[in-house]
Amino acid sequence: MKLTRSSAAGGVAVVLVVGLLAGGLWLSFRPKPLLLEGEIEATEIDVAAKVPGRVATLEVKLGQKVEAGALLFTLESPELLAKLVQARGAQDVAGAQRRKADTGARQEEIRAAEQQWHRAQAAAELADSTLGRVDRLFRDGVVPRQRRDEAEAQAKAARAAAASAKAMHEMALAGAREEDRAAAAGVAAQAGGAVSEVEAYLAETQLKAPRAGEVSSLLLDAGEIAPAGFPVLSLVDLNDSWVVFQIREDLLAGIGIGTELTGRVPALGNHEVTFKVDYLAALGAFATWRATSTSAGFDLKTFEVRARPVTPTPGLRPGMSVIVPWKR
Repeated sequence: MKLTRSSAAGGVAVVLVVGLLAGGLWLSFRPKPLLLEGEIEATEIDVAAKVPGRVATLEVKLGQKVEAGALLFTLESPELLAKLVQARGAQDVAGAQRRKADTGARQEEIRAAEQQWHRAQAAAELADSTLGRVDRLFRDGVVPRQRRDEAEAQAKAARAAAASAKAMHEMALAGAREEDRAAAAGVAAQAGGAVSEVEAYLAETQLKAPRAGEVSSLLLDAGEIAPAGFPVLSLVDLNDSWVVFQIREDLLAGIGIGTELTGRVPALGNHEVTFKVDYLAALGAFATWRATSTSAGFDLKTFEVRARPVTPTPGLRPGMSVIVPWKR
């Protein structure tokens, strides 16, 4: 009887040991759950001016929230101010020339031209009378032909001078030609465009926020030179954020545009957020070598997957991690 009990106890012990070994082996070799780890990104805007200048003032601080249209910083540009003075001076000259062309001759000039015409007309009439008298004397044989030819030439010259003076008077009455007025108008428009151009550049010395956001970085301080196109500060739009995953292609089964993923955000106390995939593309620079046998292998592409929160999530910021459990 004692031997039977001892044998039974030994059998139970053997079963327990075998069970523990089997359980340990199962725990060791069972498939581990796959976790997709992504990082939150958001739209970031570098704010730069089109013109170079010295940073005069910074109107915002790092981390400050700003609304669209808020003044961010100002630049100093004495060169642009000098160009504006020059452009406005050229505009004044062009405007005066256009007014002169449109108005025509002054009344004093018109009257002077009229007097010149009358004087030339009187001289022509006198020359014609003189020619008539000299011609009669020539026919009577009193004066030689030379004298008669001289009188005729003087009469022709006087009539031409009268015609010229009349034309000058009519031109003064008519004013500038249409082509001259058009040319003057074109010069005035060109000068006005130059002023508008310089004013537009000057407006670029007062930089305002293109959209609402948070100041994420300040790259220059007041007093430093800002080259054209170089960002002075950056804004981040926390309302336009997404999570980025880099997933090997053999793990993409079940992920496509419109797929919803639920992940936890450790930085928000493991708060669960639902994301919807809206972008998927291969990353050509990334590949993972995967062996298919002891003698060969192939490259697996890595895909960038982006997903946006289905509902707004307060506190979500760029750089936060997102952990998504995923089944193979």
